[in-house]
Amino acid sequence: MVTAAPPTGGSTHAVKVHALSCECPAKCEKRACTQTGECCHPQCLGGCSEPDSDTACAACLHYFHEGRCVVTCPPDTYSFEGWRCITMDLCARVHMPNDFDPFVIHEGECGCTVIKGNLHINIRRGNNIASELESFMGLIQTVTGYVRIRHSHTLGSLSFLKSLRFINGEELLEGMYAFSALDNQHLQFLWDWSQHNLTIKAGKLFFRFNPKLCVSEIRTMWEKTGITEKFEEVEFRNNGDRASCESHILKFKSNSTMSNRIKLTWERYRPPDYRDLISFIVYYKEAPFQNITEFDGQDGCGSNSWNMVDVDLPQDKDQDPGVLLSPLKPWTQYAIFVKAITLVVEDKHILGAKSEVVYIRTNPSEPSMPLDVRSYSNSSSKLLVKWSPPISPNGNLTYYLVRWQQQPEDRELYQHNYCSKELKIPIRISATGVVDMEEDTKPTKSDASGADKGPCCPCPKSMDEMKSVVDNASYRKVFENFLHNSIFTPRPPDRRRRDVFAVANATLGQGSGGNVTGPEGNSTDGELADREYPFYDTMVSGRELTEISHLQSFTVYRIDIHACNHEVKHCSAAAFVFSRTKPADKADDIPGAVNWERVEGVEGTVFLKWPEPVKPNGLILMYEIKFRLSNEPEKHECVSRQHYRDHKGTRLSNLGPGNYSARVRATSLAGNGSWTEPVAFYVPQPKPGDYDSVLYLMISIPIVVLVIVASVVATLIVFNKKRNSDRLGNGVLYASGSFGMVYEGIAKGVVKDEPETHVAIKTVNESASMRERIEFLNEASVMKEFNCHHVVRLLGVVSQGQPTLVIMELMTRGDLKSHLRSLRSPEQNSSSLLLPPLKKMIQMAGEIADGMAYLNANKFVHRDLAARNCMVAEDFTVKIGDFGMTRDIYETDYYRKGGKGLLPVRWMAPESLKDGVFTTNSDVWSFGVVLWEIATLAEQPYQGMSNEQVLRFVMEGGLLDKPDNCPDMLFELMRMCWQYNPKMRPSFLEIIGSIKEELDPPFREVSFFYSEENKPPDTEELDMEAENMEKVPLDPPSGRQGGSTPLSVQGAAGAQALPSQSTAAMQGPALQQQQQQPPLPTPGAHPTPPPPSGSTSSCASSPASPGGASDKRPGHASAANGPAVVLRPSFEEAPPYAHMNGGRKNERALPLPQSSAC
Repeated sequence: MVTAAPPTGGSTHAVKVHALSCECPAKCEKRACTQTGECCHPQCLGGCSEPDSDTACAACLHYFHEGRCVVTCPPDTYSFEGWRCITMDLCARVHMPNDFDPFVIHEGECGCTVIKGNLHINIRRGNNIASELESFMGLIQTVTGYVRIRHSHTLGSLSFLKSLRFINGEELLEGMYAFSALDNQHLQFLWDWSQHNLTIKAGKLFFRFNPKLCVSEIRTMWEKTGITEKFEEVEFRNNGDRASCESHILKFKSNSTMSNRIKLTWERYRPPDYRDLISFIVYYKEAPFQNITEFDGQDGCGSNSWNMVDVDLPQDKDQDPGVLLSPLKPWTQYAIFVKAITLVVEDKHILGAKSEVVYIRTNPSEPSMPLDVRSYSNSSSKLLVKWSPPISPNGNLTYYLVRWQQQPEDRELYQHNYCSKELKIPIRISATGVVDMEEDTKPTKSDASGADKGPCCPCPKSMDEMKSVVDNASYRKVFENFLHNSIFTPRPPDRRRRDVFAVANATLGQGSGGNVTGPEGNSTDGELADREYPFYDTMVSGRELTEISHLQSFTVYRIDIHACNHEVKHCSAAAFVFSRTKPADKADDIPGAVNWERVEGVEGTVFLKWPEPVKPNGLILMYEIKFRLSNEPEKHECVSRQHYRDHKGTRLSNLGPGNYSARVRATSLAGNGSWTEPVAFYVPQPKPGDYDSVLYLMISIPIVVLVIVASVVATLIVFNKKRNSDRLGNGVLYASGSFGMVYEGIAKGVVKDEPETHVAIKTVNESASMRERIEFLNEASVMKEFNCHHVVRLLGVVSQGQPTLVIMELMTRGDLKSHLRSLRSPEQNSSSLLLPPLKKMIQMAGEIADGMAYLNANKFVHRDLAARNCMVAEDFTVKIGDFGMTRDIYETDYYRKGGKGLLPVRWMAPESLKDGVFTTNSDVWSFGVVLWEIATLAEQPYQGMSNEQVLRFVMEGGLLDKPDNCPDMLFELMRMCWQYNPKMRPSFLEIIGSIKEELDPPFREVSFFYSEENKPPDTEELDMEAENMEKVPLDPPSGRQGGSTPLSVQGAAGAQALPSQSTAAMQGPALQQQQQQPPLPTPGAHPTPPPPSGSTSSCASSPASPGGASDKRPGHASAANGPAVVLRPSFEEAPPYAHMNGGRKNERALPLPQSSAC
């Protein structure tokens, strides 16, 4: 193989290119762009330093010539190494490093076509020799010396030297031979002299010991190459001694073809001795063109492009031999020849026999199915369908059979009651998109809007690759839906399966409407969901595009495309697509007037009835009614589909006397219809009865009692507020909810060296139950020992009198979720948010991670980490904690599963959703979701998905997408937190360690990460095995009784406790230690809740509560040197537990507490 060194002359070309942006403007189309977004020249590849300049490219798309990028090399220049254009002189001067051979000009490119010297070929072994030699030596045109081929037992012919035209003979072998072939055991063919010209200018031929090369081949070469000396056959007699050189030409007598078989017979062949004929071999292969010889693609190592079939001699000597070739491809031309195999005997010469190469084409057959079927709707009654031709037409493709069938809506849509508040109206969209148009077919304006806004530069994937990914994903989705709907759903007994080919060729009547749907009034919803609609068809010739019209608005259709040949009976299997038409305007409007009538015997009740839309957009889901009495506000009533089909209207009950007006509208899959004109009706005064006076008395007495009780309660509330105000300054309402209220006030002496401190005062409703009061105080009990800069501090508790007050650090900027949303600009679109600087987002992440690391070090699991539960201080520091009001303010962020407490499913890890297991690792998952909220300025995670869909999506391994404009560093941190295996997620300390270089210097002074408390434990924490985790009860009974440690409370007047105030003991669940293992659950037993008052569960000393009593019972290890797992001596001892905002200790599964907002 000849290669070229780089040119020794010429100027260098260097362009300084800035870092490329991954997104170029839409106007650049497929071109690259500069760093400032300006488009490069079309001939630039990979970027440029100046816009629209072919001299400023980083690389050239085609060729580089004289400092410019060009499409093709100019005249008198030649392509060199595939990317440069050089002159003829430079091309001739280019040499190999060892000055072996020069490059010469060939068809516009510099390639090796002349061998100055001699050509020696000696090949002993190898695979696929013929094609390899043709690839590397097929361009050789001239050899100045001689050609010598010897001991090349793998060569069957010399056709690989297809361009050889001259052997100059400037140097001759042994002084007389220009071409020599010695001892080539399988060489049997030289060249096809009808298509090859070779001239030997000096010297003659030398052939010895080529047993399969006939002398006639040598004679032909002697004559064709222009050698003037006389051919002496005796010099070449030791060639061809093993070949049938004087072959008899066999002639085919008959052939019959089918789509996948060819049957051939040929004439009987009788050598002088019939016993010398052994068998026949039939050679065949695909031949698009009729220019094949029997030696093409053959070599002596067994590589052969021909298929071979051995044919035994017929038993009847008078019978013509024949063969049946199968399996073959339909509508394919084959080259075929047959050769007789005769006995080779040294002492006698036997004539061979073979046929000429003949070409036979198989019959056409059914085509393969069309490809890439796509469809979109350009109106409410039309669908545009396009497809690609089949890969194997198997004949002259003449037309396509297009069939379509209306599809019923999902059965669930008929069964759901969409008037229920728990259900949302399903969203269906029509099939919009952009398909390549032909001739006068153009998409509508609304369709064009769905097209791509502009391609992105190919980093990391090109537009074609991205389109291929999207197309493949869309096809897989449609195919999977089809499988589920057609295969896995059992069909009713009365629905018969259809044969594809039978239906494809059946004669179907085509109605003028193209779609006929019967009235739904007499059909039940079950019948409509299972209805089998008829098929309609049309034939399309000459193009792969058609438009189907006269369709129902906003309806799903299945469209089948069959490829057909006239010569065959059947068409191909169907390629199909599902598509929905666009909604029609006014189709969901109620066609007639709304009528009303009084219900006899029922006072204050009116029955409204109205006609349903004739041809709605898909399916009517419900009806809405708005009615009002005179000028009062309108009231809303919802009528489900099932209710309307049963009653053809609805009742309005409990109406007071007066004049009413009402209007109705329908809601379909496509949306809402128009309101009807208001209908007026009158409700008369009810007739007085004997029971009226009794009724009035029954109503008035409770009202008077309630007023008296409310007055007393209000007086007490005012009195208590005044007293609390005296102790805590004038409180200003900060937030409120069903949990109670949070005031902003001033506390005196609660913080050292600060006479007055702005604080948040949290209260609980006086109407709260004892359980809610215990939970309220329990939260304070959990938080009282926290002392971390990045966790909201509890400053004190006022437990005397009502209401109980919890004094906490004031976070003036509210929760992080509200703060992030306040950063959004009103002029900006939500799809292009202006995010805070990366350093600010990393700072937020570090502060949240530091607070969580502190909780983890104290063996607490938060279980509800989210942006709404992080607070922002005046100096923008983010801290862990909340005022217990997020479940009321952000009620939609929680989901009630199976009648249990509210769960933040959009922030929960997969193991928490599956098994109810909450650990520090699950908090790390929630931390990743918080990072996603920061990057999106507090968008809702998994937007557009219901809570049930989020449950399935996360448990099946789904992840949130990368937010727009999100820095890669922040997104990589999210992905680390979202590892499906909990043990693969980093700890909070590892997260801080990975970003500590990006944090502000004050972080080192106030953080837990750099504090003395952050020390590694002396003992290694043991992981709980999964099988043991399954045995841990979700709500272990709290059976241990013990004393409680009173909470020291600082009053409002100073840092010391007031003597007049008695400090109430914190009652409720105590803190669970990590070294205790919960008892095994007893079958049939139910866990007992902790006692509401009078006793608390004892807890051993922990780092968070150094003043607690240590548990010295046998079988329990102390936690002083770190957590350990030991066996409990008695099944009746249950571990105490604690929670913070739904958190818990010991990293074991405990139930979320019921929210007071529920």
